[in-house]
Parts: sequence; structure tokens; C-alpha cells
Amino acid sequence: MKYKLLMEGLDCAHCASKVEQAIAKTEGFENVSLVFASKTLHFEHSKDKNIIKTVQEITDRIEDGVTVLEIGSPKDTNNKSFLKSNLPLFIAIVFGLGALACELLGLSEILVAVLSGIAIILSGYDVFISGAKSILKLRIDETTLMAVAVIAAFCLMQFVEGAMVTILFGIGEMLEEKAVENSRKSIEKLANIQPDVATVLENNIEKEVKAESVKIGSVIIVKPHQRIPLDGTVIEGTSTVDTSAITGESLPQDCTVGFQVLSGMMNGERLLKIRTTKGYHDSTASRIIKLVEDASVSKSKNEKLITRFASIYTPIVVFISLAIAFLPPLFGMGDLAMWIYRGLVCLVASCPCAIVISVPLSYYSGIGGASKYGVLFKGGKYLEALAKADTIVFDKTGTLTKGQLDIVKITPYKNYSEKEILSLAAACEKNSSHPIAQAIKNSYKGNEIILESYKEKSGYGVSAIYKGKELVCGNKKLLKENIETDATVFLLYDGELIGSIEVRDTIREESKSVIDKLKKSGIKNLVMLTGDHRKTAKKVSEELNLTDCYGELLPEDKVNIVKKLKENSKGVSFVGDGINDSPVISASDCGFAMGFGSDAAIQSADAVLSSGNLTALPKAVMIAKKTVATVKFNITFALIIKAVVIVLAFFGIAAIWMSVIADTGVCMACVLIATRLLRVKV
Repeated sequence: MKYKLLMEGLDCAHCASKVEQAIAKTEGFENVSLVFASKTLHFEHSKDKNIIKTVQEITDRIEDGVTVLEIGSPKDTNNKSFLKSNLPLFIAIVFGLGALACELLGLSEILVAVLSGIAIILSGYDVFISGAKSILKLRIDETTLMAVAVIAAFCLMQFVEGAMVTILFGIGEMLEEKAVENSRKSIEKLANIQPDVATVLENNIEKEVKAESVKIGSVIIVKPHQRIPLDGTVIEGTSTVDTSAITGESLPQDCTVGFQVLSGMMNGERLLKIRTTKGYHDSTASRIIKLVEDASVSKSKNEKLITRFASIYTPIVVFISLAIAFLPPLFGMGDLAMWIYRGLVCLVASCPCAIVISVPLSYYSGIGGASKYGVLFKGGKYLEALAKADTIVFDKTGTLTKGQLDIVKITPYKNYSEKEILSLAAACEKNSSHPIAQAIKNSYKGNEIILESYKEKSGYGVSAIYKGKELVCGNKKLLKENIETDATVFLLYDGELIGSIEVRDTIREESKSVIDKLKKSGIKNLVMLTGDHRKTAKKVSEELNLTDCYGELLPEDKVNIVKKLKENSKGVSFVGDGINDSPVISASDCGFAMGFGSDAAIQSADAVLSSGNLTALPKAVMIAKKTVATVKFNITFALIIKAVVIVLAFFGIAAIWMSVIADTGVCMACVLIATRLLRVKV
């Protein structure tokens, strides 16, 4: 069974990774993923009535103060204001500054020690408690490092320094927690796009019920400025709908009878009556929420690497700190107290929290930022794959093209007009259900022409009598001589060619600009695959200025081509919309499904373009690149700052307060840089 639990009170990113590893190593637990940014634990386990108790026991061995809860259960939330919850820290700052002033003025050392001691207790009592528990568990974490550093500072008569260390650490923790909480809230806003209740109309009586209880085919009422709870079709009323929560498009759409509305859309100024077409859990908003919630579970290579890195990195830097503290005095290079102090600076500066928290938070924020543009990634590893990709492969029909036939050119002969040719062709195709016939009939808006004696010419087309003479509408086989043309339909009257019509699947309005933007963003190869004729494929490819195209392909042919492209590319992404695209979507490094059409395509896809068009694809590429760039910057930035402080500490230049800046200060900076991705503009 799949489980999802809330880890209330889990505020340490490094500890979160240790809890995840401990649970993953426990027998019976599979596919364990602890998402620190949302405090959610995902795993698979055989049915166990005491699963929460089991997880709680494992967690308690690693980290105290964490409560394991079911999702949706009442939380022991802290409703204190920001000022009240941090009041001890603010008072500690006053005492710390008082101790600093006394030291600068040369007042009693005892007074300085007392003021510093009060500041340390107020700002760091919880750190000392956690640090002591960690030592008893034979574990080294940031609280252990901080507790050891402060105690040692007091032993070395560095009273003000010890106070400043705990105060700076407290300020850093407070700001870091605030930044992470803000990012959580930004993501959680997505969960509010689908109302829990719906107004059902039964026998002209309005009744408010739970949205999940509304059956398919029911009539619901959506009042002005309310969100639509379920997918459906408008049966009465005209309004505008804000689709930004679903598609990322900021411009509202006109909505009238027959319009397909999606749950999560915001109704405009007028009342709408809607007949539901999907249940609550199958509606678009529910599927979007589930995609975003599940996205953080699938971790990228960088996230997995950082977890392993932290477990190796911490013992190494502890060994380096001990070596700095005790080896130089053994060789007569100075006083033991001086080198212990320098070792403590290294110890505090080396805490890996900045890296451990900022990397997964960057991917979490990147996924959230992309969702605002209507791009839903199923995990950080797919953001990473898209950022690396230099080849994007497109399906043609329904992706680069509209997926519906339209008339693109009418060529009249023998003094006939375009309108006359179209009207006669529409009259001939009156009883046909062929897609080409439908395109012709849909294009003609004039008065119907009456024909007589309709006959089917198998393999050729349709004939009828018009003003006493035979009128034939059909394919190129009707022609006695071969002529160079892209026309699909030909019209003969009394044996003579009077006109031709070119009908084809037209290119989407946004396709050309999307291709141009992708090239500018660094995508080198833009390839189109289609089951359509090679000639048609080549024409679309040339019009869009694609790198290459392949026509007359079966689904397995598309898979083979993508596999070959992967051999010569840094990464390959595929964009498609149909059921037959599922195999090739799965074969690519990052597969996109267009909109919420084919369930099979969405299930196999790694990302979804919820708007159903390509507009957001270049934005997705840019966000993916910015996310990976942010991850690399944060890792490099944190390691460089820590390395600089450790080197300065060795030469006696860095003080302990500088090491706190290198720890909590750098961590806070990395968190703020990562959360910028939630508001990224592309």
C-alpha cells in the first residue's frame, strides 16, 4: 500500500535526510521519500495497522519533537504571533548587545559573563537540549556543533563570542524557517483551486453539497466570482472565465452555451449552469493538485547525490576540525586553547544544512514556479532532464498542428469564383461523413445548393446532377492528366475541371514562435515524427523551420528514432498528445503530454502542458535551466564560503561568529535564492 504522512515539527533539513535513510533501511519500507519542503513522508508498505506508530518510533530515534500524523488530521499548530514565538530571541539580543557594550567599556568580566550567559540561555536553550540528546545518541548534527562551540567559548573566556554565536544562529534559524514556510504556502495555494462544495440544481431547487458527491450528468450552478468545482459543459448563461490557475494564461476566455469548462477556473460576472462531465477526483483541478503533490517525491540525481554527500561530508569535516585543534600543538606550533578555538570555528562553519536544504527546495520551487505557467512536472528529475536536453521531438497531429482539417486554398478555373467552387463542393459532400467532407461543409456558410441524383464513385468521390449536367467532387484520380498541385479535392462539371481545394491539418498559431523561442533557448535539434505522408510532414517541417522530420511512422518506429537520437544527444524530450504517443513519451528523457486529453499519454508523461497548446514549452525549458543553475550556484556558493572560513580559521583570522554566518547565514541565503524560483518570470 502507498502511504503519505505528515511530519509535523520537522525543521532540520539534515535531520530529515537522516530520518528518510533510517526509514528506507527498515524492513518492509519501499520507495521512501521524505520531502522536507512540504514535511511529507511518502512510502510503500504492506498493510500495517500500527504504521504511524512504527514511523514515529523510527523518527524519535533520529529527531525529537517530530509528530507523525495522517494527512488531513488535526495538527498541534502554534497560533502564536511571530513576535510572541520569537520573544526570547529578541530579549536575548538585548542582553547580548549589553554584554558587548560592557566588554567594550572594560566593565566587570563577571557582569559580561552573566549578561552573555542569559543571552545564551534565552536564544539557545533548545539548541543545547537538542545537542545533548544528539550526543547521547552518538550523533553529530548542527545542534551538537553549536553546543560544543558555545561551551568551549565559555571555557576559553570568550563570553560575548559565545552569546553572539547563539544569537546569530537563532536569527538565522528564524529567517530560514520563515523563508521555507513561505515557499510551502506558495505551493499549498494550488490545493485551493478546487472548491470542496458545489451548488446542485434539482427540480429547480438549489442545494449545496460536497463536490465529491456530485454525479456525472448533474446540473450545477456557479455564481459570479466562484471557482468551478467540476469539469462540465455550459448549458445556460454567458460569462468570462479566468483560466490562469489551470493553463497559466492570464487573459480570460469568453464562455457561452456549449463551452467546455474545467474545475479550478474562476467564473466572471454572470451566473452559469453547467452539466458535469467528470467526477470530483477525475476533474482537471484534482488531477493538477495530485500531480503537484506527487512531484516532489520523484527526486533528481542532484538531490540523491547531496543526501549521500552529507553523510560522507560531515565525518570528514569533523576529522579536519579535530586535526586543526590538536595536531599543531603536538608539533609545538602554538597554544592548545588557541588551536581548539580555531578547530571550533571550522566545526561550526562546516555544517552541511545550507546544501542539504537548498537543493531539494530549489527543485520544489522550480516545480511550483512552472505550475503557475501551466506546466506540471512530475518530479525534480524531469526538470533536470529537460534542462540538459538539446533535442526536442514533436508529434505532428494535434501537437504542432491543430489536429483538424481546414481549407487552406481554393483554386477556381473557367471563370468560377472561390465562393462558387466551395458552395458546389459543400453541396456534393452533403451526405458524406469523411473528415475532408466535414472540413468543406464547415467552411461554407452560404445558402445550400440543391443537387439531384447523388451517386458514390467508389475510390474517386461523389457525383450529382446540377442544372442538368454531371458535377463530380473527388480526389486526384478524377483527372485525365497529371497536374502539379497540393490540392486534395477536385471539382469537375460536365467533364471539365472547374476548381480544386487544398485541405490539410493546419499548423497551430503558436507553433512557429514556439520553435523560434526554443532555438534561442539553446535547443539544437527540433524534430517532428508523424504517421502522416512524408510529403505532408516535409511541408510542415519546412514551414516551421525544423531540423528534421520523419513521416509514415508506426508507434514502434517513433520509439526507435527517439532511441537513436538519444545516442547523439545530451538529452531528448518528446511532446505528444495521443494514446499512440505513450510509448515514445516513456522512451524520452522528459516526455510532455498536451493538455488533459488522453489518460494514457498523461499517465506515461513526465510533464503536462495543461493549456493544451505549446505556448508554455519554452517557459518550461527556461525554468528547468534556471532551476538547475540555481542548484549548482547554491552548492558552489555554500562550499566556497565554508572553505574560505575554514582556511581563515586555520590561520586565526576567522572568529566563531563568522562560522555561524558561514552556516545559518549561507543557509538562509541559499533558501532565499531557491525560493525565488516560485516567482520566476520567463
